[in-house]
Amino acid sequence: MKNARDIIKRPVITERSSDLMEVNKFVFEVDLKANKTEIKVALEEIFGVTVDKVNTLRVPSKKKRVGRHVGQTSEWKKAIVTLTADSKPLNFFEGA
Repeated sequence: MKNARDIIKRPVITERSSDLMEVNKFVFEVDLKANKTEIKVALEEIFGVTVDKVNTLRVPSKKKRVGRHVGQTSEWKKAIVTLTADSKPLNFFEGA
């Protein structure tokens, strides 16, 4: 089994994900090959919370140009994690 910190790469902090935090939903960038069960176990191990539900989606790559050079961004996987009502909230901005 993979290390939990290899599965969960980083939290996704956007205006929409900030709105979701108010209803106990948190958004993370995760490993492309990770499944919902692995994501749930990894989050419970890292943050010590109780996960209710995990929704995942693949964010496709996009074409980008810099001058006359054309390239692509990487494809990545997003997980929207719902915590149980009695679980403690996650705080990303602590201790910096």
